[in-house]
Amino acid sequence: MSGRTGAPVPADRTLAEDLLLLLFQPGSGTIAGEGTLSYVLAGAVLAELGLGGHVHAAAGRLGSTTVSAVPRRPPADRLLRESWEYVSDRARGVQTVLPATGPTLREPLLDRLVERGDLRRSTRRALGLFSVSVLEEGATGRRSALLTELRAVLADGEPVPRVAALAAPVAPCPSSTRTSRGPPG
Repeated sequence: MSGRTGAPVPADRTLAEDLLLLLFQPGSGTIAGEGTLSYVLAGAVLAELGLGGHVHAAAGRLGSTTVSAVPRRPPADRLLRESWEYVSDRARGVQTVLPATGPTLREPLLDRLVERGDLRRSTRRALGLFSVSVLEEGATGRRSALLTELRAVLADGEPVPRVAALAAPVAPCPSSTRTSRGPPG
């Protein structure tokens, strides 16, 4: 499979893809938290790199956290590798990595979700005058399955590391507390 850019869509889904899918709001066709989305997606990429043994974190100065690449352990996924390369020459503070790597993640991740059928892009008329592109939930059932996993983690409190990494940024979101069921749904 290839995305809109012609780049192959990896078989394995990334944390950032799953997080973006969880933040998708089917009722409005929007992504929750657009204002800070780049930071959240970059954090998911760093978490995935850490879970995969591609980077390690260390205590920095004044209570900060630094991230550095594990030498000769680049990830196969192109989007993950771009963040790995950013920290490969020297350790960098997390607060430097997030804004440097996050802004370019949204569109390629959306492309992957569309390519896999998790989301669909369509066009609608706004005010009867303008054509606007909208997102709709796809037919794969992936978002529903992720929500089920996430709700189980939030209710039972015994997550596997990957689901815990998804739960951390989603659970405290104001939109996730609208119902007693947990994350946006």
